[in-house]
Amino acid sequence: MSPARPARPLGAAVRGLGAAPQTPRIASLRPAGPTASGTDTPAGTQTPRPVTLRLTGAERGCAQARDVVRRTLDDWGLAHRTVDALTVVTELLANAVLHAGGDGDIWLRLSLRRPGHLVCAVIDPSDSPPVYPHTSDPFDEHGRGLRIIEALSEHWGWTRRPPAGKTVWAMLRTDEPDVP
Repeated sequence: MSPARPARPLGAAVRGLGAAPQTPRIASLRPAGPTASGTDTPAGTQTPRPVTLRLTGAERGCAQARDVVRRTLDDWGLAHRTVDALTVVTELLANAVLHAGGDGDIWLRLSLRRPGHLVCAVIDPSDSPPVYPHTSDPFDEHGRGLRIIEALSEHWGWTRRPPAGKTVWAMLRTDEPDVP
């Protein structure tokens, strides 16, 4: 594999974050009616609005983000995806905190996209693309986060955010796992 994966478009799942508020907030923990487009899901219910969180400090912010993931997935009826989503979000946030170096805001955004996909996106101020390391030492301390994200998600990628920063995202299926 190449050192960095090519960008994959995320589309509507991360639009609108450029005008993020300046104060920390959690947006729409409980779905508040239809999305801006008013799209119905196949079951006839409205798609919940995306949930957005601005992290306030690495340690406290990551714990708050995990709590938001748990509550949001429970509210959306996706509690069966909580473990994978928590792992993916934790890895995305750890990479953002490690590589952004505290030089600006880090945002988490959870949304439902397409039928059957949860999008976990982390926005950070770093322009450096995610690097998919070629580690061969099983005792290396770093280098497994993107491999974990790749293993748990159906798709993942990153997108530049002009004038600075990037969004790293992962799409997880929302259907129930097959039970043998």
